[in-house]
Amino acid sequence: MPNMKPNTFRAHAHELVDWMADFLEQLEEHRVVPETKPGDIRAQLPSSAPQQGEPFSQIFADFQSTILPGMTLWNHPGWFAYFPANHSPPSILAEMLMATLGAQCMSWQTSPAATELEQVVMQWLRELLQLPETFVGTIQDTASSSTLVALLSARERVTSFQFGQKGPTGLDDKALCVYASKETHSSIDKAVKLAGIGLDHLRHVETDADFALCPEALEQAIREDLQRGHRPFCVVATVGTTSSSALDPLPAIGAICQKYDLWLHVDAAYAGTAAILPEKRALLDGIEYADSFVFNPHKWMFTNFDCSAYFVKDVDLLLRTFQTNPEYLKTEYDPQVVNFRDWGIPLGRRFRALKLWFVMRHYGVEGLQDLIRQHIRWAGELVTWIEADPDFECLAPAPLGLVCFRYHPAGCDDEVMLDRYNQTLLERINATGSCHLTHTRLGGKYTIRLCVGQLYTQREHVVKAWELCKQIVQEGLE
Repeated sequence: MPNMKPNTFRAHAHELVDWMADFLEQLEEHRVVPETKPGDIRAQLPSSAPQQGEPFSQIFADFQSTILPGMTLWNHPGWFAYFPANHSPPSILAEMLMATLGAQCMSWQTSPAATELEQVVMQWLRELLQLPETFVGTIQDTASSSTLVALLSARERVTSFQFGQKGPTGLDDKALCVYASKETHSSIDKAVKLAGIGLDHLRHVETDADFALCPEALEQAIREDLQRGHRPFCVVATVGTTSSSALDPLPAIGAICQKYDLWLHVDAAYAGTAAILPEKRALLDGIEYADSFVFNPHKWMFTNFDCSAYFVKDVDLLLRTFQTNPEYLKTEYDPQVVNFRDWGIPLGRRFRALKLWFVMRHYGVEGLQDLIRQHIRWAGELVTWIEADPDFECLAPAPLGLVCFRYHPAGCDDEVMLDRYNQTLLERINATGSCHLTHTRLGGKYTIRLCVGQLYTQREHVVKAWELCKQIVQEGLE
């Protein structure tokens, strides 16, 4: 099959754009989650690659008949699961341009505009969130990567860069210790393993009644490790935990980190976007104590995955941790420019700044704020409906778009039975295909999570999800 000629490409591209627009307009006609069993899609695909090229029309037809029916639609207005992985029309269009340019943005010279646009949009975000002027930002792929970057930087600081040079065998016998709440994201566990710290030296600190990290318990854990002869070096605070969107108290945690000279990394992957609202900026009070900070525009800022905004105070330390400079990458411009390949783990980098630029320019600050306010308002309405119903209860505060609740009929205090009821309720909600929710456990209780944050979600979809909950309960859960 010869290379696709421009006119042929143009015709197929028009066909795809028409299909994409129709698909987005008709999202509600699809199930949120497919009725697919493991192996169904693979069984429909050839076991070997084709020897000869195939017509694009056949490839696209197979996409529609085989691939699409097996896709979970995170952009469905009935998507209330996990946290959102968002997109928007301007972001989609930017992704198309990114693919067309085929840019590899590892260095300034490999894509000057990509590097300088990234510097600009990160400055925009810093100003929107009112972060300290000492913070400088770069775009990583995910918060998991950003957290690993933070942990590696903190490790190098506390070991005076000897860990990276000599490895763990070249250090003294003092174990390096990391601290995070019991509600922290699993990416912290992964980062601790990858950084060579070891899970045995990750301290999951107790939380308070609202599932936020308890500063007193944190300081006690630090003191105990010092008494054991260990070396505390990093605390990960979470603004918006995954299970319940709990808000760790940054001012108190920051003061402890300052007292013991510990690196403070703040993970606000989901909740950070809300801080662009003046009335929610208090979420980040105490951020001046942080050494690094991450939030994900791909979660709640309507930017296609992946796009994680990582900020750090000490850029020189970051560069010493990650910079390599082989001869084949050196350029005459290096002393004058930023090479973002030195700001994280991968050498190769996508042109992620373009979609963020498109989104911020298309919606403007006020447009983004309006969308986020709507989501928070609708989540607040759901809380009032739950609290007004004697058979349901909220299990955690809902400061943003996430509501944690369960069915708890009057007179039933058997926790095993309540867990069973709520698991059945969640399964039946999701089986309808009209919306999708997920679960967690809070205080040992099976908890249903409903997160309002998808671009296409309207108040009516929240109402429908709540009415569906009540309808299923009325039909019986036995």
